[in-house]
Amino acid sequence: MAKYPAAIGPYSAYRVAGDLVFCSGQLPVDPDSGNFPSDDIKEQTRQSLKNVGAILEEAGLSYANVVKTTVFLADIKDFAPMNEVYAEFFSAPCPARSAIAVRDIPKGAKVEIEVIACKKA
Repeated sequence: MAKYPAAIGPYSAYRVAGDLVFCSGQLPVDPDSGNFPSDDIKEQTRQSLKNVGAILEEAGLSYANVVKTTVFLADIKDFAPMNEVYAEFFSAPCPARSAIAVRDIPKGAKVEIEVIACKKA
């Protein structure tokens, strides 16, 4: 059984293409309960990144293999607290990153995070 939430549509949680692993956007869904940990942006960011970590682990990788991330925020005002938690998961050299505010995120989440990892990073 996967340690990350199942896809909620016709897509894969991740795909491998050569040395690259493309991870679909991860919502802050606890894979055991199927719920968000809370409404707090920090806890949601932490859960989204834990889900990313579970996918990376299944693919035989770690956060150190991540070369690019995209962070979708429901409210750009949550950038600073998201960034604080994000820094707990990545160290130098940090991946390239885009962080953008969007109108809505599935299931009413405050954050969704997708990554690209490289097996040789």
